[in-house]
Amino acid sequence: MKKINKSAFIFVFLAMIPMIKSQSVKKLTLEEAIALGTQNSKNLIIDEAKIQEATANYLEAKNNRLPSLKVSGSALALANAKVDLKISQPSSEGGGQTPKANSAFYGNVSASLPLFTGGRIKYGIQSAEYLVTAAKLSTENDRLAIEYNIAQAYNNLFKASQQIKVLEDNLASSQKRDLSFQKLEDNGIIARNDKLKANLQTSNVELQLLDAYNNYSIATINMDLLLGLPENTVLEIDDDYISDLMENQPASYYVEKAFSLRTDLQSIDYQQKASELNIKSAKAENLPTIALTGGYVAAEIPKILTVLNAANIGVGIQYNIDNLWKKNSSLMRATATDKKLTATRELLNDQIKLEVNRDYQTAQFAKKKILVYEKAADQANENFRVTKNKYDNGLATITEFLDADAAQMTANVNVLNAKADAELAYRKLLQSSGILTAK
Repeated sequence: MKKINKSAFIFVFLAMIPMIKSQSVKKLTLEEAIALGTQNSKNLIIDEAKIQEATANYLEAKNNRLPSLKVSGSALALANAKVDLKISQPSSEGGGQTPKANSAFYGNVSASLPLFTGGRIKYGIQSAEYLVTAAKLSTENDRLAIEYNIAQAYNNLFKASQQIKVLEDNLASSQKRDLSFQKLEDNGIIARNDKLKANLQTSNVELQLLDAYNNYSIATINMDLLLGLPENTVLEIDDDYISDLMENQPASYYVEKAFSLRTDLQSIDYQQKASELNIKSAKAENLPTIALTGGYVAAEIPKILTVLNAANIGVGIQYNIDNLWKKNSSLMRATATDKKLTATRELLNDQIKLEVNRDYQTAQFAKKKILVYEKAADQANENFRVTKNKYDNGLATITEFLDADAAQMTANVNVLNAKADAELAYRKLLQSSGILTAK
């Protein structure tokens, strides 16, 4: 009963495969996948917001060097205000009493243009500009990481699809062989045990195909989510995905390229430049500020005072006396940030050396694996040919024949996987060395 249930399950699942294939299929090359994935990446949307934030800070810093203009006005109700004018005034008919002030109106327009701030405005603008550049470089580095994640998912989908093709071809051959063995058994040419061994191998291929379809489904869902597509979208991978790998340069070549091209390293450099300017700006807080000022004042206290056309212009000086005894916390904070960035850069230098050398060794190992697997595939194919010839002439057992067939299938799948892994490993090396630039 268990055998019947298992066979029925496999039959139903394999019967569903044509229905799955009949769904709408989206053909996709690696370049198209990367373009679609980066376009819909939520991480890049966050990075874009960070660039906008840094740009806003830069515009704010530039606004500090422009003149400021303020307008203010007040209407006040006074409570029995005593007015004592120090200037002579004509006697009134009511006995010379000073009128009471019950209300007052006041308006002021003031303008200020900074002349000297100790360099704080200039340092602030340059620092904000460096931070905008640093944010863009950081986004570029994140984009490359996202592109590699997409390439990795694409590689997994490619391997799963290629494995399915090999297994489907092998399953068709096994099923055809089962029919032939059934006829041979019916005619008493082979033993029932030999036919059952062939049937068992066919069942094993069916199970491997089920596993391959399961892996393909998971890889497809992962790819759909990365690209921002509905998770039930069926993707068709480009069969020409694997390209000829370029000859690798020495490891030192890639390390040198990384130190000159890596955008994350360049981003820290600009952050350090901004930090150095922040230190200068913090030191400038101990200096006075000088500004050109001007304004216009109008005031009226009914029956007492009216002021019109009181325009003014002058120079204002401001200095915080408490700087003489208070600690400059801004300078301490800017210095600590600079030290942190210096240590971060040194740490990143070590990480780059390790990452590039590791990726270089991985790429070299992947290329060597291709040669080994191709050699093994040639041997497996030749072994199958010889074993089949022996079996046809009664010089090899059915077990030897089936083992040779299984070994041939495994060897051919290994070659495909090795080439795909080598393609991905070389792409990772180009990314970690900064050669693979974002489009």
